[in-house]
Amino acid sequence: MADNLEYEKACLGQGFGYIAGVDEVGRGPLAGPVTVCAVIMPLGEGQIIPEVTDSKKLSAKKREKLCALILERAVACNVVSLPPEYIDEVNILQATKEAMRRALSGLEVKPDIALIDAVDIETVCPVKPIIKGDLLSYSISCASIVAKVTRDKIMDDYALVYPQYAFEKNKGYGTAAHIAAIKEYGITPIHRRTFVKNFI
Repeated sequence: MADNLEYEKACLGQGFGYIAGVDEVGRGPLAGPVTVCAVIMPLGEGQIIPEVTDSKKLSAKKREKLCALILERAVACNVVSLPPEYIDEVNILQATKEAMRRALSGLEVKPDIALIDAVDIETVCPVKPIIKGDLLSYSISCASIVAKVTRDKIMDDYALVYPQYAFEKNKGYGTAAHIAAIKEYGITPIHRRTFVKNFI
């Protein structure tokens, strides 16, 4: 899959050194946090992880394997999750942008430029938003995998606390079974009140 380096090569050609990829997971669910990963990957010959692509195109097992490789090789990586109450307070787009800013500013190595999936923000470095960036940019794909694996683990842990909602299966998304559980049992502290108001 390592033909998704066009944007990285363009940035390197323009003199940018450290290129961060940024992506979020969890904008749409009814429950749980929004999670953002910012990661700077090495881009030299032989350093690219060939199977990296958009996390949604990978099985959970494959994502976990690639996530471990990404974390092993990353120059710097930072993951930020913002909780449902913050999402309710500021709205999901603003929460996503804030998580992206925090993820980038918390990197141990300061990026020279950030490639971000479809979102534009003001942050510690110049930003290039890329539509379908999680598919088209290697760095964003890496970020999407780490963000997805991290958030899925958070939701798996919540599933143990609130077993009737099957968070281990739906990850907080509004499946028919999840909505039925909300109607039967009400909401939990990890539900986004602004998202579930139509179901309660």
